[in-house]
Amino acid sequence: MKKLVNDVHEVVRESLEGFALAHGDLVQVEYDPAYVYRKQAKDEGKVALVSGGGSGHEPLHTGYVGYGMLDAAVPGPVFTSPTPDPIVAATQQVDRGAGVLHIVKNYTGDVLNFETAAELAQMEDVDVRTVVVADDVAVEDSLYTAGRRGVAGTFLVEKIAGAAAERGDDLDQVQSVAQAVCDNMRSMGLALGPCTVPHAGKPSFDLGEREVELGIGIHGEPGYRRTSMREADVLVAELYEKVREDLPFKTGDKVVTLVNGMGGTPLSELYIVNRKLGQLLDDDGVEPVRMLVGNFVTSLEMPGCSVTMLRVDEGMLELVDAPALTPGYRKGM
Repeated sequence: MKKLVNDVHEVVRESLEGFALAHGDLVQVEYDPAYVYRKQAKDEGKVALVSGGGSGHEPLHTGYVGYGMLDAAVPGPVFTSPTPDPIVAATQQVDRGAGVLHIVKNYTGDVLNFETAAELAQMEDVDVRTVVVADDVAVEDSLYTAGRRGVAGTFLVEKIAGAAAERGDDLDQVQSVAQAVCDNMRSMGLALGPCTVPHAGKPSFDLGEREVELGIGIHGEPGYRRTSMREADVLVAELYEKVREDLPFKTGDKVVTLVNGMGGTPLSELYIVNRKLGQLLDDDGVEPVRMLVGNFVTSLEMPGCSVTMLRVDEGMLELVDAPALTPGYRKGM
């Protein structure tokens, strides 16, 4: 294993220390328990958003703390959910009297620990609601989940719900917006190779030199089938068909698309994926009103990508376009 680490047991803390130095104008970092929160808090009376999960998916979630997105994020150990204590602390830290929405990826540990934290926060008179993101169409159950996994679409939930909270929507409205994103969004990914969790010291799965895993999870969980390496257009077409058929998307729909890198794929290749995605949408009469490309939800250094499609109306598109200022994403500021 070759990684720029000192002690495999201190990866998350040392990464947070470097993150705090780089982005001290936007965020503050607590270490015991560990969470990241906005340096400039929202006005009193606005809904706050808290998310989190295992580290290793940066810039998710800590990179999306700031104006127009999250108020706090709670990083757990690499690929491991944070415990309830830091989630409660983060929730109390950012509550501005209008309640807090927890945005949770559908992994068993995340769901359980955020659920426990919500109950504890409620006992301290913080009104907490939860939205569970389960956008992956590849498999119904995996090593980590009961039901579909939450993957790259989590970024869009955080962006859109964050914009709704920033403009002053109440807790019911922000929760409704976040749920509408979840209901109208689907994703699927592929891996060209594995990643290596620092404390494990070896690749998270085995994949042959000419093999591709279709439907991979963001922790290296297996997908729905393994196939031989093919041209990019062929692989993208399979991802697209699985995503399009699941909702289903239809002629005349307006969509926001996200071509997400898993951490080890050059941006030039992601644009090749986006090129084919645009052609497929055009063939089906689906209009991509916004197309996002980049590393939004990664899996350490895993080579691969995912495709997300979100059906939008004008109201939701307005929230997509709303200003945001975070370490990992900036829009209109």
